[in-house]
Amino acid sequence: MIFDLHTHSTASDGSLAPQELLSRAAANGVTCLSVTDHDTVDAYATLDNSSCPGVTVVPGIELSTNWAGRNIHIVGLNIDPNNNDLVNGIRQQKLARLQRAEKIAARLEKKGLDNPLEEVTKLANGANIGRPHFAQYLVNKGIVADFRQAFQKYLGNGKAGDVRQFWSPMEDIIEWILAAGGTAVLAHPAHYKLTNTRLRLLTEDFISAGGQALEIVSGIQTKQLTDKMMRLCDDLQLMASCGSDFHTPGNSWSEVGKFTPLPANCRPVWENW
Repeated sequence: MIFDLHTHSTASDGSLAPQELLSRAAANGVTCLSVTDHDTVDAYATLDNSSCPGVTVVPGIELSTNWAGRNIHIVGLNIDPNNNDLVNGIRQQKLARLQRAEKIAARLEKKGLDNPLEEVTKLANGANIGRPHFAQYLVNKGIVADFRQAFQKYLGNGKAGDVRQFWSPMEDIIEWILAAGGTAVLAHPAHYKLTNTRLRLLTEDFISAGGQALEIVSGIQTKQLTDKMMRLCDDLQLMASCGSDFHTPGNSWSEVGKFTPLPANCRPVWENW
């Protein structure tokens, strides 16, 4: 069985519509799928599982927060998308995303770019605006060659587009997930580029705030990294989660349903559902 519990659709910064994502997951042998769009559950308004009866859909979301000056993502799995606390929290996050987009656009204008917010808003097409939309804008304008260069020059850590101050606190994020009956998962912990000591501190703070699981596997990764995440998970007695972090077809390291297997001795997050 393949559990892909971290994917994105056009409701946030993915390139496939929710139904297209579900169909692709089914074609790739996924048996349990969660669409975890950034700060929104809009995908579930249109997702129809009847066309892919072999895939169980577990409602999810990926919420943004801060820790020690870094952007951190918390995935909520097996949530009730209509829970009032979660809905109100999403409303706060959407406002934060808009304020953040305005701030990023203003900073990029100071770098000589001409009114990026208008075109980025069109690219988002009603979805929550994220840095990948700004990256696409930069590529379309010929300012950078690809997304990697966009983040290296304009959007990555410490660059003009690295805006962090608008997100709700981690404690609030996790409280919304728990109120919605969900499981709070610290997403892709290796992506934050923390030392071992600081990663452990982050994870301990996550647990203190009510966090329950660690995303041990995020896309294709080395055995060394998987073993490291597994040890941290075991040491702190967390459940384990996994996913592709799929955004768009063509990225071999993050294709839906195609990722490094979860170690057999982990306690999978889905055991509690």
